[in-house]
Amino acid sequence: MKKNLTILFILLSLINVPLFGQNAAENRTIKVDYNKTAGKLNTMFKECIGAGRANEGLRADWQQQLAMTKKECDFKYIRMHGLLSDDMAVYREDSKGNPEYNYQYIDALYDFLLSIKVKPFVELGFMPNALASGKETIFWWKGNVTPPKDYKKWEDLIRNLTQHFKERYGDEEVKTWYFEVWNEPNLSPGFWTGTQAEYFKLYEYAARGIKSVNPAYKVGGPATAGAGWVPETIDFCAKNNVPLDFISTHTYGVKQGYLDEFGTSGTVLNKEDSSISGEVITSREQISNSAKPKLELHYTEWSSSYTPADPIHDSYHSAAYILQKLKQVGNAANSMSYWVFTDIFEEPGPRFTPFHGGFGLLNTQGIKKPAYFSYAFLNKLGETEFQNKDTSSWATKNEKGDVQLLVWDFTNTHPGDSVNNQTYYIKDLPSKPKGNLKIELEGLKKGKYNLEIYKVGYKSNDAYADYLAMGKPSQLTRDQVNTIKQKNNGALWASEKVTIDAKGTFSKDLKINENDVFLLNFVKL
Repeated sequence: MKKNLTILFILLSLINVPLFGQNAAENRTIKVDYNKTAGKLNTMFKECIGAGRANEGLRADWQQQLAMTKKECDFKYIRMHGLLSDDMAVYREDSKGNPEYNYQYIDALYDFLLSIKVKPFVELGFMPNALASGKETIFWWKGNVTPPKDYKKWEDLIRNLTQHFKERYGDEEVKTWYFEVWNEPNLSPGFWTGTQAEYFKLYEYAARGIKSVNPAYKVGGPATAGAGWVPETIDFCAKNNVPLDFISTHTYGVKQGYLDEFGTSGTVLNKEDSSISGEVITSREQISNSAKPKLELHYTEWSSSYTPADPIHDSYHSAAYILQKLKQVGNAANSMSYWVFTDIFEEPGPRFTPFHGGFGLLNTQGIKKPAYFSYAFLNKLGETEFQNKDTSSWATKNEKGDVQLLVWDFTNTHPGDSVNNQTYYIKDLPSKPKGNLKIELEGLKKGKYNLEIYKVGYKSNDAYADYLAMGKPSQLTRDQVNTIKQKNNGALWASEKVTIDAKGTFSKDLKINENDVFLLNFVKL
């Protein structure tokens, strides 16, 4: 009997039959016809990006990182907290209680943003202490989260600020901006000590202040956590004739909680395929079924996790995760603003280690994380999208006629509820094979091409893996920073010369592993 079992095992291995419940290798084919297009590529993924707070935007390293990110990822807008907080020196009152306004810090920040062609997505918050009704604050930098002591003074501040923007930057420029009232007022205590009704009052006074300067300026909210208050906000504005130009809200891809700047509660990546995208699509449906069915929808925060102490943000898994969720969202949102572009982010205070699970696409030293390349690769896509049945890829062409294919595998390898992200994603996590990926292109013009291939995955543009290999030093030397940057600079993974004959066809096989991302750029010579 033992001899017969041995022979059976040998035969099964020869014919590649999986043993002990292992999954057979998958074969995946992506077919694209150059002559079959689906229209203009929807670039909602690069409409907006997040940043921690306005005062951090006055730092030289923050500005250097944003300039690089703009050049390589081309985000159009940026949103951040704390524009009205005391560290921006915006508001105080004299001995008689008369308001005094100052916009020198805001001017320095906004002048820089516009100089690199990034527009502000203006978040109006938090409350200046001299205007606040209480002393409750949030975060290390103490943003005041109480309602105004005087709503008329709040409206006057917003009107005066908006008028300043008009005078400094011009009507036509400010018409392109978005004004968003507050941040996550449905988290109380947390970001707002008032009720929903008090938030709506705050919103109404702010909206009227903005519109009094120019009715064409765009104002919206409620900037809620967990896609909350969308129907309620629309109903309030419709019934009370309050201006509302867009809905904004937030979503994160973990299963529990909303606010944990220190990451002490533990998070678990949601296994549901509709995580993130399900809430976005629901928000769009809520708008469509409302009294204002044509409102724009802006998700002004989203990420895999809502805490800046979650190592999934540093992991190579994030690159494929980002692409998968953006693809699933489709046309449901006008923008999906990833939270945030840099680990220069001080909600829990300045961070003490170079990789700590921070939200950023870049770490504090400007090292590009795998997530960064999701957006850098997306920015290399052409203007026109091809018809493509594959649900984990984009296929495009640019005005020159070059072809781009961005393709990935997203596999949620998280072991489940018994293990937190904080203990799982800090490990060395080798990716397993997912089989063969066949690329088939048809209708190409005859001639010579250069095929450029870029890759992100396990130990490929995977800065955290290099950090682990260094022994996770609490501080990085200049040489260590340079070494990691050089190994993770998004350089070509492979390239080859290709000749296309009169048939106009090309095919290529690639081995793909879990959470690999490939960008193929087919350049006509």
